Amino acid sequence: MTWPIIVAVAAVLLAPLVGGLLRGLDRKITARLQGRIGPPVVQPFYDFGKLVGKSRVVSSKASMAWAWSYFLLTLTAFTLFFMGQDLLVVFLILAFAGGSLAFGALSARSPYARFGANRELLQILACEPILLLAAVAVYFQTGKFTVCSILEANQPLLPYLPLVFVAVLIVLGIKMRKSPFDIAASEHAHQELVRGVYTEYSGRFLALMELTHWYKIVLLLAFIALFWAQPLWVGVLIALGAYFLELWLDNIAARLRWSWMLGVSWSLGVGFVVVNLVLLSVVV
Repeated sequence: MTWPIIVAVAAVLLAPLVGGLLRGLDRKITARLQGRIGPPVVQPFYDFGKLVGKSRVVSSKASMAWAWSYFLLTLTAFTLFFMGQDLLVVFLILAFAGGSLAFGALSARSPYARFGANRELLQILACEPILLLAAVAVYFQTGKFTVCSILEANQPLLPYLPLVFVAVLIVLGIKMRKSPFDIAASEHAHQELVRGVYTEYSGRFLALMELTHWYKIVLLLAFIALFWAQPLWVGVLIALGAYFLELWLDNIAARLRWSWMLGVSWSLGVGFVVVNLVLLSVVV
C-alpha cells in the first residue's frame, strides 16, 4: 500500500511542472503554425507567478468556494487515479469538478460567465458518458475497473479497444478546450474578448483555475497512456502524440456550435464505445 501512495504523491508534485510545460509547448507550436515566433516554453509559469502576485478580486464569495471545490475535486480524482483506484470513481469526481466550475460562473452576475457556465454543463453532458462507458469497456477487457488492473494486464488495451480510444480522443479535445469544441472558455484571444466560464476570475483564483487545468490535462493523458501500458513508455508516446494531434486540429479547425459538439460526442463518441463493447462481447 505504501508504493501507490508514493507514486500518487510524486505525481501530484510533478504534474504542475508537466502540465505547465505542455501548455508552453501548446502556445509555442500554435504560434509557429500561425507564422509567429511565440512566447518561450516556460511562459505559463511566468504568467502563473504574475497571477499569484496580483490582488484578490472576486465578484462573490460563492465563486471563491466553487473555485476551490473545482481544484480540490480535480486533485482528488488525480490522486485516486495515480493510486491505481477505480476509474468509475475517478471520472465521477471529475464530473463533479466540472460542475463546480459551472456553478462558480453561475454564482456571478455577469451574463458572459453565465453563458460560459451553460456551455460548460453541455460539455459535461458531452464528455462524461464517454468516459464512464470507457471505464466499462476497460472492465470488459480486464475484469476490473481499477487502474492497477490495466497495469497488471499482460496485453495492451489498444488492440482490443481501438474505437474506445478514438472516443477518448474526442473527449480530450473538448477537455483541452480546443477547436472545434472550445465553446465554454475560448483559448484564443482573437476569438473572444471575454473567456466564458472564466470571465469573473482574476489574480490568484485565475491562477488556481490554470493549475487545475494542468492537473486535468495530465490526468487525461495518463488515461490515454494506459491504452498501451505494457511497456508504459509506448503509452506515454501515444499520449503525447494524441496531445499534439489536438494542437494540430485546433489550428486547422474553426469553432463549431454547441449542438455540433453534442452531436459528435453522442453519435461518434458514445457510438464508437458501444460498438466496441458489442464487438468484445461477440469475440468473447
